[in-house]
Amino acid sequence: MLKAFKVLKASVTVNEQLVSSINSGLCLLVGLSVDDSDEDIQWMANKLVKLRLFDGGACVADNRLEILSVSQFTLHASLKGNSLDYRKAMKSSDARDAYQHFLNTLSQLHHPDLIKDGRFGEMMRVNIENDGPFTINLDSKIRK
Repeated sequence: MLKAFKVLKASVTVNEQLVSSINSGLCLLVGLSVDDSDEDIQWMANKLVKLRLFDGGACVADNRLEILSVSQFTLHASLKGNSLDYRKAMKSSDARDAYQHFLNTLSQLHHPDLIKDGRFGEMMRVNIENDGPFTINLDSKIRK
């Protein structure tokens, strides 16, 4: 599952140090579940690159726009009383490899120099200047 934000700009800092930043494009919050397969990851990357979200029905590839991807396991949290349960989130060791596969797939489908990343497993400050606002959810288990 991922959330895609159409942005004017976005950035990631870790320990007050800038890690990545983009101008116009998409900022992604990517959460991988225990059920996500390589096929699901491929589908999400393909769909994301082809979505016509920009003026004139353009996609990110048409306009050579940047993508900033940030891993966020909390997207799969569920409530358990007043606490959060993360059982649906992929375990960190598997998620690191799966997330890297997602980034590699994006780089194959889009311009690799336009794909930026946060830092997997780190506490990050993500700044998103949403354009619209425009945010979509993309779930490989609900394919349309």
